[in-house]
Amino acid sequence: MSSVDTAAPSSLEAKIQAAKDKLDAHAYEVVQFHFHDSTGCPFWLEKKREFNFNPLTEVKCYADIQKFPLFEDEWLRGGPIRRWVPKALADKPTYVFETGGTTGIPKSRMVIEDHWIDYENFSHTLPDEYFPKGSNWLMLGPSGPRRLRLAVEHLAQFRGGICFCIDLDPRWVVKLIKKGWMEHLEEYKKHCIDQAITILTAGHDIKCAFATPKLLDALCQELENRGMSLKELGITGIFSGGTEFTPQWTRYCIEELFGGPPEESGIYMTPTYGNTLMGLACSKPVTAADKYKISYYAPQPRAVAEVVDFDDPMKVVPYGESGRVKLTTMTKEFFVPGFLERDEGEREMPFDKYPWDGVSGVKPWRGIASSTTVGVY
Repeated sequence: MSSVDTAAPSSLEAKIQAAKDKLDAHAYEVVQFHFHDSTGCPFWLEKKREFNFNPLTEVKCYADIQKFPLFEDEWLRGGPIRRWVPKALADKPTYVFETGGTTGIPKSRMVIEDHWIDYENFSHTLPDEYFPKGSNWLMLGPSGPRRLRLAVEHLAQFRGGICFCIDLDPRWVVKLIKKGWMEHLEEYKKHCIDQAITILTAGHDIKCAFATPKLLDALCQELENRGMSLKELGITGIFSGGTEFTPQWTRYCIEELFGGPPEESGIYMTPTYGNTLMGLACSKPVTAADKYKISYYAPQPRAVAEVVDFDDPMKVVPYGESGRVKLTTMTKEFFVPGFLERDEGEREMPFDKYPWDGVSGVKPWRGIASSTTVGVY
């Protein structure tokens, strides 16, 4: 958390300070929970023996999270998964979701209710005009052991609707790309789109959808080939996510695929940036006036996204400058201090709705960008 420049309105400054105070209190509470012998999870209770500080007495605010070593994603590969379950929550039904793992052992994240909480919070940001309460949803994204599938279904249920899902294995998509089997890839994509169109044309009164950018594009193109459109099928609200969201793609999507902004097309799209570790970062409203720029804001205080120096992950870059995205997740279920994402972006100023730092221009981190296979995302 950083202060804003002195020209900021006093009301915004007050909101920034209140958000910082809330984050400091939350960080203290979460660390107390995860490192106390009576409530913490086996992983952190064992790991704290390696630290040269005592988290229970020396972490008093969010800035003190810097005392922890950077989180290593290898810690999430392999089991036992129960080493991540806090003692205080050990008797609750537990989910395990996977992330990554196109080759080798995937990373696993233990979840109890975080995916419900994250998406209920996200639900409050959706405009009811375009995401009507009680509407049914289409989930056009990855299925299987991924959090997104159950989370979107819960979002639909939380808003009073029913969620229709397709089968999609993104690991198979990545393998097809790596093998150069582009004809097979195209057929698999058609298979997914066929599933979606079958559902949309079956009289289920679906008004809302989740779709990855690539699949949303493919869906609109195939509907056009068949003489249909999203608007004609009754879709009014689309929740989408991924680093594929560039200002250029967003302009193309809104102007070409939808037929104009919501007030003209009747279709509202909200870009999000999220993952299995963080949850969902909401975007500042995307408009033509702002050249379709997309700025994401993490769901503080449950998660914090910082833009840090490429060479010094402990140093936050100045506003408007580029750096690597560093994530800290702090919930009662899961504590991840200082995880360096595979993404980079530019640091954005706080604003009225989200009075804390944001990140724009998200794209694969330059250290791995040339070797990254995006697949359906």
